[in-house]
Amino acid sequence: MRQIIAMGGGGFSMEPDNPLLDLYILGQSEKRKPKVCFVPTASGDAYNYVERFYSAFRSHECTPSHLSLFRPPTRDLEAYVMDKDIIYVGGGSTKNLLALWKEWGLDGILRKAWQRGTILAGVSAGSICWFEEGVTDSFGDEMERLQCLGFLKGSNCPHYDGEAEWRPAYEQFVGSGKIAGGFAADDGAALHFIDEELVRAVSSRPDAKAYEITLENGKVTEKVMKTTYLG
Repeated sequence: MRQIIAMGGGGFSMEPDNPLLDLYILGQSEKRKPKVCFVPTASGDAYNYVERFYSAFRSHECTPSHLSLFRPPTRDLEAYVMDKDIIYVGGGSTKNLLALWKEWGLDGILRKAWQRGTILAGVSAGSICWFEEGVTDSFGDEMERLQCLGFLKGSNCPHYDGEAEWRPAYEQFVGSGKIAGGFAADDGAALHFIDEELVRAVSSRPDAKAYEITLENGKVTEKVMKTTYLG
């Protein structure tokens, strides 16, 4: 199975006392103790971010590691990635993430790993990156469209309820045709795709939701999806 779990927000970095989404990701592996690799590229491999990952995941039934492109663990990145069961991508600048991945060839390595069954997951930038395009604040002064990896069809918008500018920007872009329709997720909600099809939406918060956003007859339509609370 080719699996991608895209979080609008949440996980260890945003909900340190609420492990529900992180445990859900670990639970999708067939391994009793999966090897989970954190990729913090979008944050510039921020040391504190990496430390928070280890602090959280060392308490779970898994073998944690991380992949830094500023201090690579090995010259053979493909072998390093292909040895993992789960790749967990952190938040930050999606634009810089994509540029660095392309420079290092990591985009192609991750596609190969995904096709072989490695679970891809991530939050914010680590959600947007898997789609054809997404909404990003990577440019600093305003929201913008960004072309992404295209593992999944359509577009993506995280932080749908968490930060004031995301929702109106996404709806404006879809409504104007600047960006294709797709999926949005609140902070605390995640979209689970298997073989490029959305199979379920889950949440770590009772009120967090996922949405399908489309343009129909010139009007933006927001469909609230059935979202299963994991608590």
